[in-house]
Amino acid sequence: MRLFRPCFFTAWFFPEIIFRIKTGDKILCLTFDDGPNPDSTPRILELLERHDIRAVFFCNGKAAEKYPDLVDSIKSKGHIIGNHGYDHLNGFFTSAAKYSSDVNYASGFTSGRLFRPPYGRLRFKQYRLLKKTYRIVLWDVMPYDFDNRFGREKALKLLKKKIRPGSIIVLHDNPGSTVMDFLNDFILFTLGEKYRFTLPDF
Repeated sequence: MRLFRPCFFTAWFFPEIIFRIKTGDKILCLTFDDGPNPDSTPRILELLERHDIRAVFFCNGKAAEKYPDLVDSIKSKGHIIGNHGYDHLNGFFTSAAKYSSDVNYASGFTSGRLFRPPYGRLRFKQYRLLKKTYRIVLWDVMPYDFDNRFGREKALKLLKKKIRPGSIIVLHDNPGSTVMDFLNDFILFTLGEKYRFTLPDF
């Protein structure tokens, strides 16, 4: 079963995690996980610049260490860098000590303020440790752009149907993502529906 947005119980169990911007205005927040990548990041940045949109890039620490110029490029264009861990660990199968150490190490290459758990998986002890230092950000809508079997049309249809005021949308910054197949069309749709994109004050 595909979950396009986190279930109610996740938000209840982790009350300080940000899933959505609290607003009634037609604003959205684009976020990108897993970069930077020399193949995908420049293409995403060019498209966002064309539409004058700012986004949050939750960067993998290992990739950020390897491609510091891409991290600088993301920042120079007015986007925010977030922390997506160093080794993209699955929180369900990692000790709290190892998990928090991985995130803290990644902060040297990404962010010491914003964190998104890889796979969206976080256990309560990890949450308790990390929330002391980081604002933890998940998402409101996920169009499965990391799964080529899901496809462009389904992803675009899902986004059009599921967005709502305050939605934080998670997309992926890597060559395996289908995001560039639908992102421009999605942006044009949202602008036609009088939505605008913003960087929240996390």
